[in-house]
Amino acid sequence: MPVLRVIILWHQHQPFYKDLVTGEYRLPWVRLHALKDYYGMVKLLDEFPDVHQTFNLVPSLITQIQDYVAGNAQDPFLQVAAKPAKDLTPEERRFALQYLFQANHVNMIGRYPRYRALWERFRSTGDNAERAEKYFQPQDFTDLQVLSQIAWFDEFFLQEREIAALVEKGHNYSLDDQRYVVARERELISKVLPAHAAAAQRGGIELSTSPFYHPILPLVCDTNTGGVSTPGLPLPQNRFRHPEDAREQLERGLALHQQVFGMRPQGVWPSEGSVSEEVLNLAHQLGVQWMATDEGVLGRTLGVFFSRDAYGRLERSLAEKLYTIYRYEQGETEMHLVFRDHTISDLVGFVYSGMPAADAAQHLMRNIRDSARPVLDQGSDAVVPVILDGENAWEYYWQSGREFLRRFYDILQREKDVEAVTVSEAIARQKEFGKLTSIVPGSWIHANFNVWIGAPEDNRAWDYLYHARNFYAEKEPQASDTQRKLAFEELLIAEGSDWNWWYGPEHHSANDREFDELYRKHLSNVYQALGASPPDYLAQPILSGVARPSFLPQTAYIHPHVKGDMVRYFEWMGAAVYTADRRAGAMHGKRFLLDSVYAGIDDASVYGRLDFAENVPEIEFELVVNLESWAADARHPRRTLRLDVEVEDRRAHSWKVRATDEDKPLATSDDPAGELKLALARNFEFKLPLRWLHAAPVADSAKDESSALVVTKLCLRFSLWHNHLPVDALPLEGWIELPLLSEAHLMMQAY
Repeated sequence: MPVLRVIILWHQHQPFYKDLVTGEYRLPWVRLHALKDYYGMVKLLDEFPDVHQTFNLVPSLITQIQDYVAGNAQDPFLQVAAKPAKDLTPEERRFALQYLFQANHVNMIGRYPRYRALWERFRSTGDNAERAEKYFQPQDFTDLQVLSQIAWFDEFFLQEREIAALVEKGHNYSLDDQRYVVARERELISKVLPAHAAAAQRGGIELSTSPFYHPILPLVCDTNTGGVSTPGLPLPQNRFRHPEDAREQLERGLALHQQVFGMRPQGVWPSEGSVSEEVLNLAHQLGVQWMATDEGVLGRTLGVFFSRDAYGRLERSLAEKLYTIYRYEQGETEMHLVFRDHTISDLVGFVYSGMPAADAAQHLMRNIRDSARPVLDQGSDAVVPVILDGENAWEYYWQSGREFLRRFYDILQREKDVEAVTVSEAIARQKEFGKLTSIVPGSWIHANFNVWIGAPEDNRAWDYLYHARNFYAEKEPQASDTQRKLAFEELLIAEGSDWNWWYGPEHHSANDREFDELYRKHLSNVYQALGASPPDYLAQPILSGVARPSFLPQTAYIHPHVKGDMVRYFEWMGAAVYTADRRAGAMHGKRFLLDSVYAGIDDASVYGRLDFAENVPEIEFELVVNLESWAADARHPRRTLRLDVEVEDRRAHSWKVRATDEDKPLATSDDPAGELKLALARNFEFKLPLRWLHAAPVADSAKDESSALVVTKLCLRFSLWHNHLPVDALPLEGWIELPLLSEAHLMMQAY
């Protein structure tokens, strides 16, 4: 009987937040995720001894965990959480209000009634810390300090008697309670690495690694590789080419794992799944046996697109290509390669959190089995790799997704023809390998590197790195060992992928400014370590130096949850994006209320999202979304819809959708249609069916003589009205255009 082997690889990663010169941690996410996710994810497998998995621990994460365990790490978030409330300065009080609510508002804040009440009080002031401060008394701050830490405690830790008692207490925490919680954090974090080591030693998990500071290795080897993946991509003015740094990053990662866990990793998840032939050669030289990346890289290498049917399934020939392990051979270089199932991995990351745990677990197992069925039916074993971030997704699951994982692991363990194996176990059991003699460079995101290079902000960051690297090469021969070591370490940190993740138009967070400042600080430290003053340009934000591009087209289908509260940027990845150009508008004294809009389709729906420049305006206003569908060569739109939302007290008071040539609305807030979803909270989001626009995606609208009648694109425009006057709009002129293509054709255009 053929066997279905399921590879699950959890990638555990955080950026390097420490300033090596001051010793301060700028952001707290290593500490908080070490409290919440890393321990429990591996500890949970004690209950399922037959479920073997691979955990990829990024070396820079390991060193930061060690720093917290040793008591050498301090971050301003922890300092404010630990300080007696009565001693907080006004600045610290505002800091606490601004940052101690940075947690999932439903599953983390909402889990604790007092924490939620404090958050709602803060929100009622417009999320303005300065305005809110006068409404919070010392006891309020103490409760906030305690609960903002407990909310990040792992489910296993919450079961401990003393912590459970604090949860039960719920409010009116004392200074002793506050001191206890802060003191326990170090002890709890100390359990993370030993838990992984113990699981690996008994064979329950395999530990893999990444290059030390999580750089995009192909770009560190040569930034021109970005233009190989995306011909015509704008590149930095200066070509950064340092394969010796890439080798150093990888070699250090392997060495640290051996030092910490007593065994050298066999495999590597290269940062963001980024591979190239040069990277595979470097890894081979260092004894790496396997690497993993995304199905998109395999598809581009083989010249195919892994197009799925309406149920997310591949046809047999494509399934046979994806659900196996490959052996790459070129010259002396040999490497086993595993390619993740992008669709199934994203279901775990972004979809199943919105389903009941039992239903989600059953759906996942059924999805894996159905996906592999074309291969199994041919009498061949199938390998289905599920690879994703092992930390951030769990904020969106109730109780960190533990019920979902338990139910799924239980199914995995009971299925007789299914093996949950590590990557190395899967390789050892593979009878025949797919053959590759070349590979197209790319990452897990669209099989290219456009997130990290090509946008003006990205390219400026690479140019600054280039100059710092050259300065180091010039001064290194005359520097002392201490100077040389510190400067080079700062360069390696600056090569990390996380800085450029936040530069450019793709991703934004509440901590954009901190990431920008920290990146420039690492580069400044290079010059200071070598006895020189940093260039003046490092004092200027990269983020504000060049405006984000005003428009990016849709590159993939999207399936976001319409909630209007917490934006999960992965759900909107691939959407068309239009951003307000504040530099141009500021010349006319324009007041910006709208920051950016996102729009995209899937096979049945059109989605839209509007982000406000700051908060939802407190004035009464009307949001209007105009939608039009256009045929190939028509002079007029085929169908025009208007979505009107009346907003009062920052809430959607009423709404309606109507076709402009019809009197009766398609749906209203009094008579809603089940197919329409709409939400207004921190932002505004909607979903409506394409059939309301007499539209549907087509692969090629020019195939028949009636193609002129086929709807080929949608046009959207968002506007905000006050007192019957348009106050702001995106785009200010024209429309956002969405081509109505199949997902395969849409993604091939992106290539």
